[in-house]
Amino acid sequence: MSVAVVSSSNDEARMSLIEHLTELRDRLIKIVLAVAFGMVVAFFLYNRIFHFLLGPYEDIANSGNSLTGGKLLQVDPLEGFGIRMKLAAYGGIAIAMPVILWQIWRFVTPGLYEHERRYALGFVSSALALFVMGAGLAFLTLPQALRWLVSIGGADNFVTAFAPAKYFTLITYMMLAFGIGFEFPIILVFLQLVGVLTVASLRRFRRYAVVGITVIVAIITPSGDPISMLMLSVPMVLFYEAAIVAGRLIERRRAAAAAA
Repeated sequence: MSVAVVSSSNDEARMSLIEHLTELRDRLIKIVLAVAFGMVVAFFLYNRIFHFLLGPYEDIANSGNSLTGGKLLQVDPLEGFGIRMKLAAYGGIAIAMPVILWQIWRFVTPGLYEHERRYALGFVSSALALFVMGAGLAFLTLPQALRWLVSIGGADNFVTAFAPAKYFTLITYMMLAFGIGFEFPIILVFLQLVGVLTVASLRRFRRYAVVGITVIVAIITPSGDPISMLMLSVPMVLFYEAAIVAGRLIERRRAAAAAA
């Protein structure tokens, strides 16, 4: 009799795991379809995306040290096609970002209380807004970062002629790094919602967090220039403090709900 109970328990656990993996598969399929749709849209908007991302390079080209007059130097006949496909892929991810964030939220919500699942719209909109803000800050920072990178070797020693692949890799990775970095407060608040972190632990590790943020920013910032590192690390430190304030509100609401 006990064996049957154990067997039944194992079957239920196995079914639970299968259902969990099935849900993960379904949400990944939806994400892939959304990215594929975004790639098609970005493919036809290629010229607009190209000239938009070329803006930071054109800014430094106006200083007069650009060999190509603000245009990119293509040395590989296949590079044009490769760049179009890469920008379509990056653009597809950007366009599909609301769907990606929504699917992530729906996948992790079973670990939350019923009233906390209602934060879905706020989570998705906040995460999307922060990602756009981070990517936008990276884009605005790039002209100054590029000027520093060009001048550090001696402005009179080089003329600038960027290759498309390396330039777009740098600018997209920079925008991606800033966008992910700006998700920092969302992650901290979520970890507090599921009980992994507390306000007390965030306060206790504040000094270590500042050092850790500096190290992480140095790793994820592709350019490695001090301007970009400063522009990303300062907001992340402020976001850490904001997560502590948000954590206080969460704990107060839970205490009030428990008392009621």
